[in-house]
Amino acid sequence: MSSAEVVLGFLEEAEPWRLRSPQFPSKVGGKPAWLSQRGLPSLSGLQCDTCRLPLAFLLQVYAPISGQDRSFHRTLFLFCCKTPECYTHNDSRCMKVFRSQLPRKNEFYPFDPPPEDEPSSDPDGDQSVLPVSEVKLCWVCGCPGNKACSRCHTVTYCGKHHQTIHWKHTHKKECCSQQASVVTASPCVFPESELVTEPEEEEEKEEKEAEGEDETAIAQRSEDCPSLAETLAETDLEEMAMHETEDNKVFQRFKKKIAPEPHQVVRYSRGGSPLWVSSQHIPSDQDIPACTCGAKRTFEFQVMPQLLNSLCVDSTGASIDWGTLAAYTCSVSCNHGDEYFPEFIWKQDFSSDQQTQMKQP
Repeated sequence: MSSAEVVLGFLEEAEPWRLRSPQFPSKVGGKPAWLSQRGLPSLSGLQCDTCRLPLAFLLQVYAPISGQDRSFHRTLFLFCCKTPECYTHNDSRCMKVFRSQLPRKNEFYPFDPPPEDEPSSDPDGDQSVLPVSEVKLCWVCGCPGNKACSRCHTVTYCGKHHQTIHWKHTHKKECCSQQASVVTASPCVFPESELVTEPEEEEEKEEKEAEGEDETAIAQRSEDCPSLAETLAETDLEEMAMHETEDNKVFQRFKKKIAPEPHQVVRYSRGGSPLWVSSQHIPSDQDIPACTCGAKRTFEFQVMPQLLNSLCVDSTGASIDWGTLAAYTCSVSCNHGDEYFPEFIWKQDFSSDQQTQMKQP
């Protein structure tokens, strides 16, 4: 495990104005609070690679890099599919992550930090268009949307899918009237909360002692079960024991690590290491593609399974699910001007046994 500091993210209710772009928020759900107002991801870039439907905005993390002017403002945006069938085991194609960064002096925001008090008039009140670039946004999801309603020509969408949803939701009654309203709650948008952070307190010594105790207990159990060794070939037994022991050890470490702060939904540690839920499907260096600039991509943050509890996605059948989502970004945070640059996401799922244990109190 890297010695890089780990910062934990928790959900907290916030007034809507605090979650708008001028406040540089970290947040979950709602519509994206875009950082740069130009170079937004394309419509095809915001589609699920499996079902081709629009991705839903999941969360954003404001993560400026100290001492690097081009990253004075820097936000990472994570999108996910809302189609449960796209969540096949350890498959990341239903997720996308983008990086946006700006220097302190830019055309969109003041040089000085935003005031702590609520503005007398909401400068970002019209959520259907970005104020400086005048980029039109989808009234349903807040992503780029140039497709206008063919009747009133005042409401825009990212595509036919969200236009159909809005028509059934409210627009059928409001079209060509003065009442047209931006969708604030729809099946395409997750519940909105602020992400607040605090440093994780380290307990490395206790962890090492606990790992030593676990290994001693496992060795003792192995000595107590000689009959099992007689029924299986020795090599098969060793391979099976190593696999089960390692997977269980990783999972128990995961549970122990999050136990002091069970409500954490994000772990941030740029240049550090993820907290894996399983010994299976851990990426090698070769699995993480280098940035187009040639620099290595390194771990920056992960999304925890606890977040699923607040997304209202539980169902009796297939459901949106993950063990953890690990985001890897360019290690030098290279410059792409105003463009939103795609980074890399790795989805690791629980085994069926681990899912059962996670649901136990």
